[in-house]
Amino acid sequence: MVRKVPTVFGSVFHKDMPVLAFENGAWQDIRWQSSEAFQLSPGAHSLHYGSECFEGLKAFRQNDDSIVLFRPDANITRMQQSARLLSLPVPDTDAFHRALFELVARAADEIPEAPASLYLRPTLIGTDPVIGKAGVGSDNAMLYILASPVGDYFKPGAPMKLLVETEHMRCAPHMGRVKCGGNYASALPWTVKARKDYGAHQVLFCPNGDVQETGASNFALINGNEIITKPLTDEFLHGVTRDSMLKIAADMGYQISERNFTVDELRAAIENGAEAILTGTAAVISPVTAFVIDGQEIEVQSQEKGYAIRKAITDIQYGLAEDRYGWLVKIDV
Repeated sequence: MVRKVPTVFGSVFHKDMPVLAFENGAWQDIRWQSSEAFQLSPGAHSLHYGSECFEGLKAFRQNDDSIVLFRPDANITRMQQSARLLSLPVPDTDAFHRALFELVARAADEIPEAPASLYLRPTLIGTDPVIGKAGVGSDNAMLYILASPVGDYFKPGAPMKLLVETEHMRCAPHMGRVKCGGNYASALPWTVKARKDYGAHQVLFCPNGDVQETGASNFALINGNEIITKPLTDEFLHGVTRDSMLKIAADMGYQISERNFTVDELRAAIENGAEAILTGTAAVISPVTAFVIDGQEIEVQSQEKGYAIRKAITDIQYGLAEDRYGWLVKIDV
């Protein structure tokens, strides 16, 4: 059986979705409803004051046709952190697990074979129908999860040009580790401009020369046998794929350096043959092919190491290599 993968990433959803509501001071039982639409007050706190956050993770059809989730606990923990920082009710771990696992089981027949997957989008929104609560969090909330069969977000082998932006930030520094829509929206003006003016696919935000991340992915430099990436701070998203990449790369023999580095160091390394990659659930590992720095385009000479690391991760996800890290959770279908 060949399962169809939609042309546009994240455009087709499983017909149902689980919904968990936080009302009257408690999380209510999971209910299932159509994923086509839901009712929400036009005065909902999330629509006016941005009290929303989301996650992205994937389920995979392995080589033996079994279905697995990749590191769901890490995504649940990160959403709980985002909820706390946004003053939203924190999702219950057990209920979150049940909703996620049952959704994957229900959508199992739609999960495509490698190199595609089932993308899962848990979303938490503040639902207080009061527009006078600009200075306080939402007491009520709703968590729902969409499931979408997807192919690659960035096609392997396709160009990936980054514009290096040193004047502007992706988002407010204290909000960087929160996975919320406002952070993505705040990066859009520079991303749209980069695409229009330079043909760039993403913007690498480097305020005052400090290399951080792109609008939608973490970033790492592969300089010889060293992988350099910014240390965990509040300024950028603590990516699950980033963490997975660092663990796998260390086992592949790379020296891992989680430290601050500058655009000048980045430029010198690229000009001397270094590679660079983007990491993320949708992106997986996407090697960079060129940078635009101070108006000058600099080609990245190789993507070989980036693709080797990508293969090491995807081989685990699709059951082609042993999961020595305990990252896979098998789903009973």
